[in-house]
Amino acid sequence: MAGLLSGLGKLGLKNLEDMDLYEAEKKPEEVAAAKPAAPVVQETDFLFDKSYECTICDGKIKARTMKAGKAKLLRADTDLRPVYENIEPIKYDVITCPHCGYAALTRYFKGLTASQMKAIKETISASFQPVNEEKDTYTYEEALDRYKLCLANAIVKHAKASEKAYICLKTGWLLRSMRENLDKEAEDFDKKAAELKEQEDEFIKNALEGFLAARQSESYPMCGMDEITMEYLIAALAMESDQFDVASRIISSILVSPSATTRMKDKARDLKEALMAKMKEKSN
Repeated sequence: MAGLLSGLGKLGLKNLEDMDLYEAEKKPEEVAAAKPAAPVVQETDFLFDKSYECTICDGKIKARTMKAGKAKLLRADTDLRPVYENIEPIKYDVITCPHCGYAALTRYFKGLTASQMKAIKETISASFQPVNEEKDTYTYEEALDRYKLCLANAIVKHAKASEKAYICLKTGWLLRSMRENLDKEAEDFDKKAAELKEQEDEFIKNALEGFLAARQSESYPMCGMDEITMEYLIAALAMESDQFDVASRIISSILVSPSATTRMKDKARDLKEALMAKMKEKSN
């Protein structure tokens, strides 16, 4: 018996002659399986190459940079570290010259004085070995090396205390992110996590020291932050460094400050609760 669609071959559609008129409805799981898989999000999706000219050697630099507004912000830690989905932007905030070794955070890359340039040329560039910087992404280890080179440059050029403190802060954040992304199934997980926490604590401690010095001699805004935000950050870092008296005193000043916004006072209250909990934990 000829099929319902027999004869379509004459029209060049022979492959359709045996189609099932009442094809069975697919089960939900079959429909789901038939859907194309969602595209896998890659770190490279959030990055692009931005061109710079080195202040020290005039060399051409291409730095991997995060696209503005591309990544989704998930939360902020107590000490204001931003946490994004699918990418760690902190890895990409240091610009390094692969030719002469000059490195700085993006906000401080330009504006060097003649004496600062001379110091970097004599102390860093004279011994620096050129490296290949053309990478699609940076590993945590590579990013950490870049931050250390950045800090070395800041020390050599006698940068302000706030700049050196900000580098230490972001390095501490990077180490925290690195620790959070360790493979928990790895045999050396506990050892590696402890090492990274120890390094993080050291950088956070130095960030606190630098910001405390900067608030005595520098004007605001500082590192892009107004006075209340910086005071809050210092209080948070003091709590993390177990300097409870410093944290408590600064939190109290924020809560009574007429220039602090309602949002900042709410954050200060949350920080005060966290501080009390940590003090109680330590006393026990």
